[in-house]
Amino acid sequence: MILPRRSALVLAAAVAASALSACAYNEALGRNQLLLVDNAALSQQSTAAWREAIAKPGVMTTGAQVDRIRRVGDRLVQAAGLGGRTWDYAVFTEASPNAFVLPSGQIGVTTSLLVLVQNDDQLASVIGHEIGHVVANHAAERASNQTVTSVGLAAVGGAAGRYGDAVNAYGGLAAQYGLLLPYSRRDELEADRLGVDYMAGAGFKPSQAVALWRLMAAQRQTQTPQFASTHPSDATRIEALQQYIASRGWN
Repeated sequence: MILPRRSALVLAAAVAASALSACAYNEALGRNQLLLVDNAALSQQSTAAWREAIAKPGVMTTGAQVDRIRRVGDRLVQAAGLGGRTWDYAVFTEASPNAFVLPSGQIGVTTSLLVLVQNDDQLASVIGHEIGHVVANHAAERASNQTVTSVGLAAVGGAAGRYGDAVNAYGGLAAQYGLLLPYSRRDELEADRLGVDYMAGAGFKPSQAVALWRLMAAQRQTQTPQFASTHPSDATRIEALQQYIASRGWN
C-alpha cells in the first residue's frame, strides 16, 4: 500500500524524530544503536515463540545432549555477565548444523551441530556467539532498522505518485542489499568477537572458534555470495577471528 504523500512524509518525520531520541550507546560494542523496539514486548514474543518451538516433535529439553549444552552455556552466560537470569536450552533434530538465541534467554542447538563440533571449546564458540547477539541487542536493533527503512520507503513511494510502486520495489532491493544485509553481516561479526571474549572469560580456547568455522566451511555445499547474504562468508569470519584473537594475545 502506498501512503498519501502528506501522510507518508508526516509519518516519516515522526519516525525520524523518534529515531533521534532512541539512540543508545552499547558499551560492549563501543557504538550507538537505534532502539525503537520495546524490549519487554520483544521478550514476551520470543518466550511465546520458544514455547511453541519446543512443543514440536523432535525437540529435546532434557537428556545428555541438553545437559552438555547447558554445562557449556552456563559458563558462558556467567562470563557475559548474564548469570542473573534464567536460561533455557534445547536440542532440535535437524540435518543442518545450526544454533539460535532468543532475546528472552533461550538457546537452541541442532543435533547436526553437536555431531560436527569436535570438542566443548568449539561448541562454546557457537553458544558464545549466540549470547553475544543478546548482549549486543541485535534483535531489537534489527527490528528498529527495518521499521525505519519501511517507513522511509513508504514516504518516498508516496511522494513519487504514480511511480510509487516502482520506487518501492527498487527501493526495497536497495535497502536490503545496501542497508539491512550489511547490518546483519556486521551483527554476525560483532557476535563472533563477543563470543570469543566470553570463551576466554569462561576458560575455553578462543582459537577453537577459528577451527569451528573451518569445519563449517568444509561441510558447506553451496554458499550465497556475501553481498546477498545476511551472514559474512566463512573466509571473512575466519580472517576476522584470527586477527581479533591475535590482537588479544590468545591462542
